[in-house]
Formats: sequence, structure tokens, C-alpha cells
Amino acid sequence: MHLIVGLGNIGERYQLTRHNVGFLVIDEITKSLTTSNINKANFQADVLKSGYNLFVKPKTYMNHSGDSIVSIKEYYKIDMEDIIVIHDDLDLPFGTVKFKIGGGHGGHNGLRSIDSHIGKDYIRVRIGIGKPENKADVANYVLSNFSKEELNKLEGIISHTIKAIDALKSDDIVEVKSKFTLK
Repeated sequence: MHLIVGLGNIGERYQLTRHNVGFLVIDEITKSLTTSNINKANFQADVLKSGYNLFVKPKTYMNHSGDSIVSIKEYYKIDMEDIIVIHDDLDLPFGTVKFKIGGGHGGHNGLRSIDSHIGKDYIRVRIGIGKPENKADVANYVLSNFSKEELNKLEGIISHTIKAIDALKSDDIVEVKSKFTLK
């Protein structure tokens, strides 16, 4: 079973923000699947099941994503190599898509929370959102909406990311990196 998690914040206010790119991928990937809802209060997440895949959007807000993921991981006894986390990455230019296992959180509070609950050795799908000119504006930047131009490009980026996630379920990460990294 694969646990595929999109990071973001709940609520309409955050729907199209840069920090919610993980949620946007989960929404798009599950649109064309036959899914069933899994409602367990301790999961603190929207969980959709399709075949042997769980698609998760934590309801804990970004900074507490690990609270949700650990309960789902433990309940289903999911191995670390079967956990895929999709998240925004300030250190990558907008539209970049990269993959890795483990590593630091780079100041990303969602990753920091996950790392503290389950460790670091899960697969990360990093989607570049660029960064503000002034480092002091990071919080406002990640919580601001994508521009119209970015939204137009985002559709293709999300489509590409979904293909990569499908490949991650059966191919090793080295192969996925060589086929699906976008710069």
C-alpha cells in the first residue's frame, strides 16, 4: 500500500496558495479515480482510498502535518519506502519538480513535523514555487495565491507530477529522477 500525501492548509482562503501545491496535486490525481472515503477521527485528514493507494490531505494545517501522517502510517503499517509526500519548495525555481529520499527540512515546517513523527526516509516530491526577493517575506509569499501566469503553467506541472507519482509506485527513485525531473 502506498501513502501519498499532499501538504497544504485547509480552508478556502488557502486553496490556491503556493503552500497548497501538494493539495492541488492530490485533488487532481483523485479526480479521475474511483475512491472511497476513510473517516477515522484520529487520522485528522481527508483520506481517499483507491486500490492499494491512500491519498491524504492533512487537516492539521501545514505545521502539524506529521500528527496526521503518523497515525495513518501506524494504522496501516505502511513502510517508509511506500510514503510519498508532495510539497512546495522555496529553494527551487517555479515549475521545477525534483525527487529525493530523506534530507533536511530546509525550514519547511510541514516537513519538520513529518520528520519528527516518522523520520526522514520517505520519498519527497518537491515542486518549486520560487522565493520572494526579501527573505523576511517568506511567510506571506508561501501563503499568497499563485499569479494567473503561474496558474496557467501549473496545470502542466501537476499533470507531469502525477505521471511521476505513478512511476514512483513501481520504479526506483533513480529511474524516476532521470525521467521526470523538471528544471
